[in-house]
Amino acid sequence: MPAALPIRTRLATSAGLAVAGLSRRIGAGEGSVIGGRVLLAVDPGALERLAAGRTIALISGTNGKTTTTSMLAAALAARGEVVTNSTGANLMSGLVTTLGRAGGSAAPAVLEVDEGLLPKAVAGLHPSVVLLLNLSRDQLDRIGEVRIHAQRWRAALEGAPSTAVVANADDPLIVWAAGLARQVSWVGTGQRWRLDAYSCPNCGEQIEWDDAGHWACTNCSLARPSPHLALDGDDVVLADGRRVRVELQLPGWANRANAAMAAAGAETVGVDVGDALSTMGAVAHVAGRYQVVSVADVRVRLLLAKNPAGWAEALDLIRPAPLPVVVGINARIPDGRDPSWLWDVPFERLRGRLVIATGDRGRDLAVRLRYAQVEHRFVEGYVDAVRAAGVADLDLAANYTSFQDARRELARA
Repeated sequence: MPAALPIRTRLATSAGLAVAGLSRRIGAGEGSVIGGRVLLAVDPGALERLAAGRTIALISGTNGKTTTTSMLAAALAARGEVVTNSTGANLMSGLVTTLGRAGGSAAPAVLEVDEGLLPKAVAGLHPSVVLLLNLSRDQLDRIGEVRIHAQRWRAALEGAPSTAVVANADDPLIVWAAGLARQVSWVGTGQRWRLDAYSCPNCGEQIEWDDAGHWACTNCSLARPSPHLALDGDDVVLADGRRVRVELQLPGWANRANAAMAAAGAETVGVDVGDALSTMGAVAHVAGRYQVVSVADVRVRLLLAKNPAGWAEALDLIRPAPLPVVVGINARIPDGRDPSWLWDVPFERLRGRLVIATGDRGRDLAVRLRYAQVEHRFVEGYVDAVRAAGVADLDLAANYTSFQDARRELARA
């Protein structure tokens, strides 16, 4: 621990890390949450003290937080040690445990933050830069309407004049949320999900898009800003016209967009965009996402999607029909208790193949698939679901806790 830390903070950190370590040893979990709770119970001011004097980047948004965090951490790691919570412990307890594990190091920190806690994290951590990815419906029973987040982010960033912001220019909610920040770098991501931003967050009137993807409110001045950096196919285009190829192991447009955001964040703290993107190519999977596991001679690729916007992108990554696919759905607290969002996912795109529905709410999914006219079966248990597909190579897509259940069950098989 640095000598400058008060003894209470040092004792709190030691206690929290000891509890986190015990949690791992007894198989009760990774330990960040319970360790952080103990740490903050002993010293409620520990988060700000552990963050003091450190370059901190915060990443928040509905989708892509963990992947973007991993990419930005990889970019900064080329220059030395980086502290990060890239496994997704993004509540205040997880943030304080991550910083506590840094010990006496003054290494920069790259931290994923839950959307609802970003204002509190900005106030407590005084970050050098905040990356705002996107906002869309997710866990409405726990988080609430996404515009509430945009309002709170807007107020928090107005009150943080020394914090630079990297913001997605193609999400009207994000543009409005970043509108009062003093330093903003806009990134053109080519975002395709628009169902949560048809009305202007500033005045409530309609937003219109043109064929080039530019958008503007039909009533007020809110409009797509000119990006400082933009994704164009497989390239990132800089403000001076220079093009840098994005070569990733992670598939799909969404991950190229995550890389563009991470590259802009890296540039804000002094890393060349080209250098940053080259390091991101080494990221092969993130907390199990896109990992391939073998189960009884079946190769299973794991995909995570948590909400309608995420599923719209995940469906593009699932290999084409007639190859079967396993889809797992839960509705626990981290997922949101209300699974009605299933009706906003275009599962019609899975027609022409067999879908094996599984998970706690696999029967709710089966009803949705029936109305989408998709051939399906419900099979309880992830190993049995994989076997029921009857092929040697397939994709398994699941929402948050279903994804974690699948990883554990398939690893034991």
